[in-house]
Amino acid sequence: MVRCAVCGAESRQPPFRPAPPEQAPDLDLRPGEPLRSTMTRWLQQCPRCGYAAPDIASAHPAAAAAVAAAPFRALLADPLHPPLARRFLAWAHVLEETGALHAAAEATLQAAWVADDAGRPDLARQWRLDAVSLWRQGPPLGPEQTVRIVDALRRAGAFEDASATADAMLAADPPEEVREVLMLERRLALAGDDGRYTLASAMPPPARRPHAAQRGAGPASGGGGLFGWLRRLFGRR
Repeated sequence: MVRCAVCGAESRQPPFRPAPPEQAPDLDLRPGEPLRSTMTRWLQQCPRCGYAAPDIASAHPAAAAAVAAAPFRALLADPLHPPLARRFLAWAHVLEETGALHAAAEATLQAAWVADDAGRPDLARQWRLDAVSLWRQGPPLGPEQTVRIVDALRRAGAFEDASATADAMLAADPPEEVREVLMLERRLALAGDDGRYTLASAMPPPARRPHAAQRGAGPASGGGGLFGWLRRLFGRR
């Protein structure tokens, strides 16, 4: 049983101990299977007040005001959005209201993943653009995170913006693994391709060896690079 840090209600929230992804992640770092299919368990949600978070037993001091406000209540009641997406958007709203813009962008992108799975490309497109806006409003981004902006723009059909953002990042001489992804993103954007691709498309594995995203050793082991950032991002779920 977990006590909500916002309203004090107790509810049963089973712990989530995800297995590491075995397949390569998407270009926007959505993890591969088996972690990919566990999104229903990434966030807890209080059944009384609707507060959603990875752990509802803790909350920012300003979270209660955000949860009680009309925009949050309207978001929870919106029948046009998939229920799971509303959970991620609820978490994104609290994060945005408490100033954590990059984390809010991450949660909003995850809502777009839910829309992808639900066959709602209209919502997925909008939430990807919302995530980009939040990322750009926050502190300066590193090269790995900028890749996600490029992919979100391309997946949302904003091909010119995606290509221009990739070109600007390439001119800044990013790490080689980031450059490879950006080059692929740029080609796809110029071709008007808004489809889903994995990191394996940009960085194919060496013959007879598992892909870098699937193994504990390699160029990113020890926490560095794109794959190290991926492990840090999803390792705390």
